[in-house]
Amino acid sequence: MKQVGVILAGCGFLDGAEIYESVLTLYNLDRQGIPYQCLAPDIQQMHVVNHATGEPTNEKRSVFIEAARVARGSIQKLDNSWIDQLDAFIFPGGFGAAKNYCDYAVKGDSCSMNPIVESFMSKCVASGKPVGVICIAPLVLARALKDKNIHPTLTIGDSKGAAASVEKFGSKHQVCPVTEIVTDYDHRIVSTPAYMYNTHIADVAKGIEKLVQQVIAFMNESA
Repeated sequence: MKQVGVILAGCGFLDGAEIYESVLTLYNLDRQGIPYQCLAPDIQQMHVVNHATGEPTNEKRSVFIEAARVARGSIQKLDNSWIDQLDAFIFPGGFGAAKNYCDYAVKGDSCSMNPIVESFMSKCVASGKPVGVICIAPLVLARALKDKNIHPTLTIGDSKGAAASVEKFGSKHQVCPVTEIVTDYDHRIVSTPAYMYNTHIADVAKGIEKLVQQVIAFMNESA
């Protein structure tokens, strides 16, 4: 049976993976009867944020260990060997994607990427297997593909600044409402804005459900 990798940037929208986006992804995969494997890079978070106050703390935490919270402990370390073992890949968002996968949150367009994540993302796309990216993750994917001569069409909603970064990294940006998806059929990449909008979980859920359905449709094409 085909299996989807869900890659998590930690736990918590201010410094890790966005929990609602992550759980909605897992829920919709399970609802469709699709097994999944949660993955996370074994790296340190950029910083730790107190989600009650929104302020950084002096703690140090592991992206992998924090992501295990979302995965209920069923998680494996991210490396390129999973590209051959799995059939599609979905990257929820959260500030952790822009802080832990890369340093876009600090350096903007001049950001650099964690080499493990950059290699994994670019190889996922190069493999031709379906890829879903949610919230800010499409921007990170665009950065990973910047020097790979791959220029997909992606969405991060209607944020002009982030959209400009997507374009600067060489991808194409398409404005999209939170309840919808943008599908690049040539590259088999699906994106949805989710919490790039200040919106309700019910609206985010609609977009993520459509993204998961399209990823599954792509998987079934290669069955």
